[in-house]
Amino acid sequence: MKRRNFVRLTSAAGIAMAAFPILNCNSGTRNGKKPDASAFQLSEMTVAQMQDGMKKGTLTSRAITKSYLDQIALLDRNGPKINAVIEINPDALAIAEAMDAERKKGRLRGPMHGIPILIKDNIDTKDKMQTTAGSIALSGNIASNDAFVVKKLREAGAVILGKTNLSEWANFRSTQSSSGWSSRGGQTKNPYILDRSPCGSSSGSGAAVAANLCAVAVGTETNGSIACPAATNGVVGIKPTVGLVSRSGIIPISATQDTAGPLGRTVADAATLLSVMIGADENDPSRIPVTHQKFTDFSGSFDLNGLNGKRIGVEKGFLKQNKDVDALLQKALVQMKEKGAVIVEVDYMKTQKVDNAESIVLQYEFKDGLNKYLSKSNAKIKSLAELIAFNKANAAKAMPYFQQELLEISEGRGSLQSKEYQEALAKILNVRNALNALFESEKLDALCGPATGPAWCNDLVKGDLWSGYGGYGPAAISGFPSVTVPMGAVNELPIGISFLGKAFADAGLIRIAYAYEQASKNRTAPKFIETLAG
Repeated sequence: MKRRNFVRLTSAAGIAMAAFPILNCNSGTRNGKKPDASAFQLSEMTVAQMQDGMKKGTLTSRAITKSYLDQIALLDRNGPKINAVIEINPDALAIAEAMDAERKKGRLRGPMHGIPILIKDNIDTKDKMQTTAGSIALSGNIASNDAFVVKKLREAGAVILGKTNLSEWANFRSTQSSSGWSSRGGQTKNPYILDRSPCGSSSGSGAAVAANLCAVAVGTETNGSIACPAATNGVVGIKPTVGLVSRSGIIPISATQDTAGPLGRTVADAATLLSVMIGADENDPSRIPVTHQKFTDFSGSFDLNGLNGKRIGVEKGFLKQNKDVDALLQKALVQMKEKGAVIVEVDYMKTQKVDNAESIVLQYEFKDGLNKYLSKSNAKIKSLAELIAFNKANAAKAMPYFQQELLEISEGRGSLQSKEYQEALAKILNVRNALNALFESEKLDALCGPATGPAWCNDLVKGDLWSGYGGYGPAAISGFPSVTVPMGAVNELPIGISFLGKAFADAGLIRIAYAYEQASKNRTAPKFIETLAG
């Protein structure tokens, strides 16, 4: 979850800043010779290209998996030490070999057969890996069952390489946290500028995909935790409609807003991964009925003419905030118009102004959901209260830089039957109505805006300095889908644009994002620059 205003115990409204300082972070670290990313055989290779290579016999799943494991050792453990991967799956090569054997026998499970992926360390896997949400309090927690989404991934033939680092407890611990830092995994770095933030909480997933440490990755989002890492790491992130992807077996924050989603270097890669993550799960707490069968194949969304005739709303307040980001946004709008889109200026960010309601909902739901998860887990701690006590008893390791105010506030909340919670939830649900009304009145196919500004300096003492925008916010609060795509860069720092759609309009939103991506071609591989010259 991205730690926006609601984590600061106010509202979820995005922060708008007139200027973003692109300054040297005064980092004293140096990592020696930068790696030559172009020398990596699989650099920027798409899922479709890997499948084509395996079909022709020029590649095998084992060879691809071994190459990525070697790249993780080179870039994540040594070299720049991006620190995106918290744990390697010791069975990865064996799984890849099994997928190769099936292919030889003519059995293909689908478009992800034999493709190596990384998944966020708040998602249960029944294997030799731990599930900890980045917290040392959960060290040793090996799940008894796969999360539903992991079952779907295994059924599809994906090779789980390992787990990615994240903002501890999906950034729901402190108001002064540093995105991408966890007590178990340390600080994840942005592969573009190594002393810059990878944003959170799916920071490791975003950085790993950007640095070519995997083909695609799975993240989770409550408010911005897929969109923001996608934007700052120059990749594509899809936050599906809440309820489309099961949440069972995922360490929760909010039953109202949580969802897992894919990150990839292209819209097609991310959508291909999403297609195998979807499925009906009777244990998922979604309040929205879903016809999952409609979302098993997004290949029809890979349409170069996907913008033609579409009405795209752009937030008026985003058009004059920062000259560098403004220039990128204006260029994006021109490119969309050239592809036949109609651009409509609207005021959609106001829909997420729900006072303190989002903070209240998340705190209540976090306590309820985490207590249920921990009580059934193999973790040594069995409740939020025990987690808080553990962190206090082990403060030197668990809380060396920032505290646990959000955990403590959540523990003080009551049950989901309380009047305070029910009233706050009603305000959150009204965001859906407001967005639907806007889509209807303006006859819109999507909304769009910059996901965030340039990545800020990592600072473990002062925490994150959010750089404005947050155009995905209303989709996160409402549970509607969003797709974040590279929009360009400011001083080597990637900037992303987020497209927002109506509930279960995921396929149409992917179509729009794909067409924009193909028209703009903004994705560039990172150079692993140590710091900006200053």
